[in-house]
Amino acid sequence: EVQLVESGGGLVQAGGSLRLSCAASGLSDDDTVFGWFRQAPGKEREGVSCISSSDGSTYDIDSVKGRFTISSDNAKNTVYLQMNSLKPEDTAVYYCAAADALVASMPFFCKYGMDYYGEGTLVTVSS
Repeated sequence: EVQLVESGGGLVQAGGSLRLSCAASGLSDDDTVFGWFRQAPGKEREGVSCISSSDGSTYDIDSVKGRFTISSDNAKNTVYLQMNSLKPEDTAVYYCAAADALVASMPFFCKYGMDYYGEGTLVTVSS
């Protein structure tokens, strides 16, 4: 059974930073793409940042480039999202996600969704 457990959400002022963590278990494929998705109230879920477990390559949407950094520690089966210079529009529930996919498919999965999701962690950025 695949499990993705997020932690690290909370309330932060605009301009501040947070680091989200995702502990993954039950994934057996070496070609795995991990990602962070978010869903703000009244909006559709969107992929934010993704990373390939095979070569560490990453993919970010334009609105977070230069502010968010996705990384992974394969030895700990953990994926991180370092979020700096947070803005009120970053307020959302953030979900860790994973898909059995090759790195070449990462942009597709990051945009259209993955196979597995965690329960989510709330990030609130106050102005």
